[in-house]
Amino acid sequence: MGGVSGLPHLPSAEDDFLSIEYEFEGERLRTLPDLLGPGVRVLFVGYNPSLRAARLGRYYAGRNNRFWDLLAAGGLTPRKLSYEEGHLLPGLGIGITDLVKRPTRAAHDVTTAEFRAGAQRVRRLVERVGPKVVAYNGKGVYLLASGLQSAPWGLQPTCLVAGVADYVVPSPSGLATIPFAEKARWFAGLREVVEGVGGGEAGEREAE
Repeated sequence: MGGVSGLPHLPSAEDDFLSIEYEFEGERLRTLPDLLGPGVRVLFVGYNPSLRAARLGRYYAGRNNRFWDLLAAGGLTPRKLSYEEGHLLPGLGIGITDLVKRPTRAAHDVTTAEFRAGAQRVRRLVERVGPKVVAYNGKGVYLLASGLQSAPWGLQPTCLVAGVADYVVPSPSGLATIPFAEKARWFAGLREVVEGVGGGEAGEREAE
């Protein structure tokens, strides 16, 4: 696996991630800033940016990532947006961040200390932004953020930040083998929770 020069940057309360750069195999990569705006109702949280996403400066830009398809299939966006249209999401009440801001080839290249510090940063961000729901892109992301050992799909029985619901959707990554229709069902359930038209659905505590 490729190495990263220097020590990983651990976030502080002052970090806005607008100017932090990381070095990957001699290449300088700027991290993705949090995608936020007034009136964000649902905040998506992922592991960390991929190298491709960092190079393009766009969230979920992987060739096999179905995030944008799933937003549309679940009714969270009026049509399928491309990753180049990510800037439109805050206007639709949708924000995006990551547990860790350092771009890597794979999530397992992120250190435990980075995930621990990132979970604390995300909690501070949620407290500041105050979305109605935090949506975790994959059980692994939620388990790292919560410190729990297991969790169901969908609406969680407890909240990491008081007054803000937590909801787990299947990872949009092409590496996740759950059928697209099943993933879309959980994204549709998220829309119901965000719009307040349903209590959401809890799934079995199965492996992701």
